[in-house]
Amino acid sequence: MSTPARILVIRFSSIGDIVLTTPVLRALKQQLHGGAEVHVLTKSRFAPLLTCNPHVDVVHTIERTVQEVLPQLEEVGFDYVIDLHNNIRSRIVKRRLRAMSFTFRKLNFRKWLWVNTGINCMPEKHVVDRYMETLAAFSVKDDGSGLDFCIPESERYPRSRLPEVFTHGYVAIALGAAHEGKRMVSAQVAELCAGIAFPVVLLGGPEDAEAGAGVSALFGDRVINLAGSCSIQQSADLVRQARVVVAGDTGMMHIAAAFGRKIVSVWGCTTPGLGMAPYRPHPDSVIIEPMNRRRRPCSKLGNRCKYGTHNRCILTVHADEITQAVNRLW
Repeated sequence: MSTPARILVIRFSSIGDIVLTTPVLRALKQQLHGGAEVHVLTKSRFAPLLTCNPHVDVVHTIERTVQEVLPQLEEVGFDYVIDLHNNIRSRIVKRRLRAMSFTFRKLNFRKWLWVNTGINCMPEKHVVDRYMETLAAFSVKDDGSGLDFCIPESERYPRSRLPEVFTHGYVAIALGAAHEGKRMVSAQVAELCAGIAFPVVLLGGPEDAEAGAGVSALFGDRVINLAGSCSIQQSADLVRQARVVVAGDTGMMHIAAAFGRKIVSVWGCTTPGLGMAPYRPHPDSVIIEPMNRRRRPCSKLGNRCKYGTHNRCILTVHADEITQAVNRLW
């Protein structure tokens, strides 16, 4: 009986990027001839995204530096390293482990070219499909099953904890984003809530709690703010239970796609053409881009708008356009 190959997949951050690696993990676990023992190296705060994934055997984590975990990784004796992050830290790991490695091409120069000159040389491929190309030597294929997201039973969010008005469904609005250029402002969210008659759950991290409280205070029990009071998995479960999800170019958007939710994705400084659109979401999902879309992307990550203000692009998205999409999908 052959010994399963020991494979280390590296992706340090962030929420959305890690969720987008799940088709790779599934393909390695299910399709590799002779079997595979799949390990993942990530940052400790993102480990909960993977700990109950059935296609991951071991999750290794770091706080700040790979030096924290290198001795542990060396003891495992990996046959292969799949580097889906491709940065200085992942290169240090590959050098130390001396295993055969396969590295994702980030195409950063092409992204820089598009952002700074308007010349688009990016392939018309989703980043998930490009991740899968990194596995070409293993002869595994995309199985067409989309993204995975596993929520432990202990992290489920009971519908009974929501007000009675939420019994027949609700809209989940993700307030947070890693970068300001991807984030709707409070005025847009408030206008969106005013334009729909459905119950709304506001989601986000602790940094979004104040903004969420300000919006929910305008609408009574119909809009509740859970930003900052839920774990990542609890927020994901609320997304799973939602009838419609409104999100920017963020991790919650990709989690919604993993659950096949109807998504209204709202874009700011970035653009779906960079390869990060919702991956195989519900077929009725809608993408809404700013009115000045011809000048985008104006940032690779959404952290710095080249036109001078982080939110300049997303502010040109009218809340009534989002409202109409939500009403139609409901």
